[in-house]
Amino acid sequence: MESLRIALVDDYEIVLRGLEMMLRSYGDTLEVVEIDLNRDVDTPVHITLYDTFAATPGDGTDVHELANNPLAGKVVVYSWDLDEMRVKAALANGASGYLSKGLPAARLVAALHEIHRGEGEVFQGSSSQAQSSLGDWPGREEGLTQREAEILALITQGLTNAEIADRARLSINTVKTFIRSCYRRIGVTDRSNAILWGLAHGFFPDHKRVKPRQ
Repeated sequence: MESLRIALVDDYEIVLRGLEMMLRSYGDTLEVVEIDLNRDVDTPVHITLYDTFAATPGDGTDVHELANNPLAGKVVVYSWDLDEMRVKAALANGASGYLSKGLPAARLVAALHEIHRGEGEVFQGSSSQAQSSLGDWPGREEGLTQREAEILALITQGLTNAEIADRARLSINTVKTFIRSCYRRIGVTDRSNAILWGLAHGFFPDHKRVKPRQ
């Protein structure tokens, strides 16, 4: 099997470091050569994996710009949002593939190779894995699930409940349920204190380029 050169893209270093560590277990079939927190891949790669944690979804300008970067190879969106219209929009936006965050690690790696070979575009996983998803995220040590952490990150960025619902493809009531759960876990009772807690615990986007571990 050909070894793939991979770039990872997101605004949160802890998210990408966790994903990098998971992919390193498959170092005989792929190599993470760049971790980018500014969405401007400058190393030639086969695949750019765009993680949507607290970021614009695959149908936004970030993916479009990546897809037009000749160094980025095939752009693959990595998301919990498997809404059919959102997936189609991401592919129309220039993405070459769309992967569920519910995929087990081995299946995720296999899917990347299949996308590279042109043997598939969309790979769905089990939503039941949302409570024990791969990688890492801010707030994990405090007991936040990845979905809860994503909601808190969007709150920290200043988004309203309606904007969060649109970004995460959730109902307003589901967003409110996540918010209440977040508040209980981090010990706050209102949005302003949640934002202050988020700012103090790494929930605001990073803006720098970091190197993969050797």
